[in-house]
Amino acid sequence: MNAVSRRGIALALALAAYLLSFFHRVAPAAIAQDMAAAFQIGGAALGSLAATYFYIYTLMQVPTGILADTLGPRKLLFLGGLVAGVGSLLFGLAPSFELAFAGRALVGLGVSVTFIAMLKLIAVWYEESRFATITGLCMLIGNLGSILAGAPLAWLTQITSWREIFAAVGVLSLLIGVASLFLVSDGPSAHKGVVRIDRTAWLVGLLTVLKNRATWPGFFVTFGISGSFFGFAGLWAVPYFTQVLGMTRAVASNHISLYFLGFAVGAATWGFVSDRLGRRKPLIFGGSLLHALGWLVWLSGIAMPPSASYPFCMLMGLLTASLTLSWACAKEVNPPLLSGMATSVVNVGVFLGPAILQPLVGWAMDRSWLATNGTMQAGARLYSATDYRTGLLLMAGAAAFGCLASLLVRETGCRNIWKKP
Repeated sequence: MNAVSRRGIALALALAAYLLSFFHRVAPAAIAQDMAAAFQIGGAALGSLAATYFYIYTLMQVPTGILADTLGPRKLLFLGGLVAGVGSLLFGLAPSFELAFAGRALVGLGVSVTFIAMLKLIAVWYEESRFATITGLCMLIGNLGSILAGAPLAWLTQITSWREIFAAVGVLSLLIGVASLFLVSDGPSAHKGVVRIDRTAWLVGLLTVLKNRATWPGFFVTFGISGSFFGFAGLWAVPYFTQVLGMTRAVASNHISLYFLGFAVGAATWGFVSDRLGRRKPLIFGGSLLHALGWLVWLSGIAMPPSASYPFCMLMGLLTASLTLSWACAKEVNPPLLSGMATSVVNVGVFLGPAILQPLVGWAMDRSWLATNGTMQAGARLYSATDYRTGLLLMAGAAAFGCLASLLVRETGCRNIWKKP
């Protein structure tokens, strides 16, 4: 098998695992009311259940970066597929909140390795000048998982139960994991006996990345922008659209699918434009600024006609995707052999933001709901526009924070600018 075939198969399996990770990330938005009714929980508990994925994902990012640079992406994808598969099966079959929580945690643990493993494969198999473009294209494909977790998932729950859907996804994860063990190659050097990094020196490498001040602006950019994006579109948007803006769940889920379609298109577009222009910082700042300003629309509570609300959701997703350039910047300000660790440190922000905001927004809404003696509907709490306002302010504030952090990102000119001290 030639090098082109080996890298194509490796990237295809990593993409399949990455697609499922996005499905799990966004799925709670479409089934939020179902989960609340099934486990008899309020907003804070619902937010914690959804955010469990992000808790584990956050904790695993730096270890995953270390493992990507030492153990290799092949074994990571294998182990991740097995753990995520078992977790999805447990989540789908869970009779109680506690077991669902454990299943969701296992899913987060399993899929936490997919993105960094994919970035590592891109870094070792493709030219440096194409890194952002290929990463963007992979995110475009991977985001199909989040689109499937919107309107298609809402439609499927009308035919079968959400539990059966997650059980089926669990089986698919297991199959991808096993296939990765036999078909993924860690890179050209894996066939030449070349060791790319000293496996005993991972701590030195990690400290090199952490001590590099140029690494951290990207972390704060992803923390703020991703926190607002996944805090909203990943959980609270569908309930907000249905309970405040008066949409049906099907229509609300259609909006979320477009939100993530915009993000997918933006992930490919920002990387391509950045590589062509040879610039990173102006694009990150411009996209994050417009994204932060877009939150004024959600805060206004205006019920837009579909001709405006659908394009706006897609635009917000597209603007959010400007954060994807942070990974390229992190890679380009650190030693090339530490690309896995560098991107994983920045990637922590992608999941730490939602991990904090999803339950925090739910907690804030629960307090407001209790203070106003809120009502119930089909076993779940029915929140008012006033209940949602505090949560929306928290997410808008996170978006503004991410925009300010983008001002500190170092321009790399789309090339590695790291120099040994």
